Amino acid sequence: MHPIILLSKMDFSQSNLFGYIEDLQELTIIERPVRRSLKTPEEIERLTVDEELSDIERAVYLLSSGQDIQGTSVVANLPVLMRQNPAETLRRVLPKIREVLHVAGVEMQLTAAVSFLTVLQEESVSIHTYSHSFLHIILQNLEHRDAGVSNAWLETLLAVIEALPKETIRHEILNPLVSKAQLSQTLQSRLVSCKIMGKLANKFEAHIIKREILPLVKSLCHDVEYEVRTCMCRQLEHIAQGIGTELTKTVVLPELIELARDEGSSVRLAAFETLVNLLDMFDADDRSQTVLPLVKSFCEKSFKADESILVSLSFHLGKLCNGLYGIFTPEQHLRFLEFYKKLSTLGLQQENGHNDNQLQLQTLEQEKKYISVRKNCAYNFPAMIVYVDPKNFHLELYSIFFCLCHDPEVPVRYTMAISFYEVAKLLNSGVYTIHKELVTLLQDESLEVLDALVGHLPEILELMTNGGENSGSESKLLSVPDLIPALTTAEQRAATSLKWRTHEKLLQKYACLPHIISSDQIYYRFLHRMLTIILTNNVLPVQKAAARTLCVYLRYNRKQEQRHEVIQKLIEQLGQGKSYWNRLRFLDTCEFIMELFSKSFFCKYFFLPVLELTHDPVANVRMKLCYLLPKVKSTLKIPTDKHLLQQLELCIRKLLCQEKDKDVLTVIKRTVLELDRMEISVDAFQKRFCENDLLDQEKERQEHLLLEMEQLEKEKQQNEGRSANINDKMFEKKRRDNKTSSMLTKSITLSVPGSSSGTSTGKEDKKSKLVRSQSFSTQALHPKYSNVEKCPNKSSATGYTSSLSGTGKSCMLSFSDDSFWTHSTGNSGNAAFPSSSSRNLFNSSNQKNNGNKESQSRKMSM
Repeated sequence: MHPIILLSKMDFSQSNLFGYIEDLQELTIIERPVRRSLKTPEEIERLTVDEELSDIERAVYLLSSGQDIQGTSVVANLPVLMRQNPAETLRRVLPKIREVLHVAGVEMQLTAAVSFLTVLQEESVSIHTYSHSFLHIILQNLEHRDAGVSNAWLETLLAVIEALPKETIRHEILNPLVSKAQLSQTLQSRLVSCKIMGKLANKFEAHIIKREILPLVKSLCHDVEYEVRTCMCRQLEHIAQGIGTELTKTVVLPELIELARDEGSSVRLAAFETLVNLLDMFDADDRSQTVLPLVKSFCEKSFKADESILVSLSFHLGKLCNGLYGIFTPEQHLRFLEFYKKLSTLGLQQENGHNDNQLQLQTLEQEKKYISVRKNCAYNFPAMIVYVDPKNFHLELYSIFFCLCHDPEVPVRYTMAISFYEVAKLLNSGVYTIHKELVTLLQDESLEVLDALVGHLPEILELMTNGGENSGSESKLLSVPDLIPALTTAEQRAATSLKWRTHEKLLQKYACLPHIISSDQIYYRFLHRMLTIILTNNVLPVQKAAARTLCVYLRYNRKQEQRHEVIQKLIEQLGQGKSYWNRLRFLDTCEFIMELFSKSFFCKYFFLPVLELTHDPVANVRMKLCYLLPKVKSTLKIPTDKHLLQQLELCIRKLLCQEKDKDVLTVIKRTVLELDRMEISVDAFQKRFCENDLLDQEKERQEHLLLEMEQLEKEKQQNEGRSANINDKMFEKKRRDNKTSSMLTKSITLSVPGSSSGTSTGKEDKKSKLVRSQSFSTQALHPKYSNVEKCPNKSSATGYTSSLSGTGKSCMLSFSDDSFWTHSTGNSGNAAFPSSSSRNLFNSSNQKNNGNKESQSRKMSM
């Protein structure tokens, strides 16, 4: 039944048959270019070259009888031939290239220009030989009929002029330039002459320029073609730098004034931009009498008859306002500020109610121009802050700043994000006024804006929370609650996008957060998110960035319980994970642990979990571990870690004996040789300290100090709670008893001191011993990671307590007594020697007795 149904549904009418035939013809048309692209035997024979020919002979043969594509290949290979055999290349190949270039196409011409420039940059021959062999070919092709080819040869010539001696330039370039710049020459020749003269102005003395170049400059400034006048006008900046201030004032400035009134809009625009770039060379009289009236006329015409200059004016407005700042009257100062404000919102309030297509096209072009103007205003915003003074920012420019950060167009917001750091630096103590705009840009719908802001995000956040002498804790507390949700939202949006480089960059910059927010905020809002990214993300650079940032957060976490929880998760979910990909990331994380933490910390928590991966069923994991073994061995200290060294040697023997994968076996054999050459740190006293050992001692000392600070904070909280309970009891007793005031005073005096120093002395001594033993049996983490990265050798406690100003103020206040400094200095003295291992100190009874006395002194200070 099925064939009958199919036949009944098919239509064999004449029209349908023609349709099928047309479809088949279309398929044959698609295949035809493929068939035509195949070479015939005759064509293959023509393209075949004898393999026994040398490189020079093959190049000469291809240039003489080969096809264009083969000749282009030889020209592109010219720098290689010059490196291999410069004499034969100059004698045989270069003359052939010169002949071929007369009839060569555009592609070969462009390739030759690039190859000639490469030969010059590689210095394959002396500059004298180069000018003798290559310069004439460059000059011959300068006036090529194709504008792109002419510009390519011109760029090569301008680069050659930088290296040529003066005499060669004068005879080979300057003297022919006099005839090439005449009106009788072609337009292309005169344009080339303009650009060459701008380059020659820095190669000769002022009197030569005045006698031989300036007459040509004046002639070209009055050329009949506006393209030539525009080109020469843009070269006046380079000529002014070559002739000096005096000649610029007497020769260049009058020409600029005349060109600024030219009938061509492009000439006026070039004159205006050159005038702005030369502001530094004019004195106050020239600026006030000549430049300022000219600029005012430009500003007036920009909105009326000459909108072509509007974009350029908005781009140079910041430089212009600051360059003319000293000659402005208060009225003029305010007028230019209002002009900037008007440009910053240009096009946002205009409406178009017409439906005509031509008017819509004009409006679209105008809208693009307005977007460029607002973008330029965003670029100039830091300069305008300097113009109005940062103290007047909130009054004069904050509304414009708000508008630019909320602009409907992405390029404007992107530019504001790039300049946000400069704005924050200029505001200094008033930076807290723009924290809402920072939150807005962090939550921007465009990832381009976020990517631009992330570049200086650590510096911006540092200024936002700590910037300025007058920005107290109130502004910090106001800004941080807004920043944390914005930062988490930005990371989530980057994670869900396809732009993984932005996500990677963001995760790298988030490593600065220990400077900005508290350890608990990082733990609850960011740390677990980094672990999730490592486990679930599919992009390797993103995973590595999250792993390193996670290690930074762990490095500065101030609670031992949280640290142990994160370490356990890293070992269980990564090191012992079911996916080999997670186990590979565990090894990457261990590399970051070794970079950021002390050797003892790694040995205590991660050494054995790493060695367990020698039994991993996946060869790639074992291979990566073999590459990591030298770093793992460098974390050991003898004799403290002798048992770990034995475990390492045992794992290496097992790999050598039991490994079946040949690639892993090759790597482990190479690694064994490297391990044998390594030296292991010794805990005994050494006369000479290695820089890495000193850095590790600093890390370990900071870890001990942070753990001690954690224990002391707990003690303080317990003491405060105990004293609060005692005060409550005293209040109840005073309310209940109706005794005399003297007896009441006596009871208070006897009860309060007794609770802190009398009855609980023995308990506090026992607790002090417990604290000391716990602090030296585990490791603490220092919250200022910049100190670790820069290998500091500073004192123990001063930088540490100051770095806790944002997160542990109550703890820092309790250590302002001299007893704490004495205690810290004593500890740092012990940590300065290699023999003072944390494990040996833990077993020393003298250290325990010292701990009792020091803990008592700390409690007296509190």
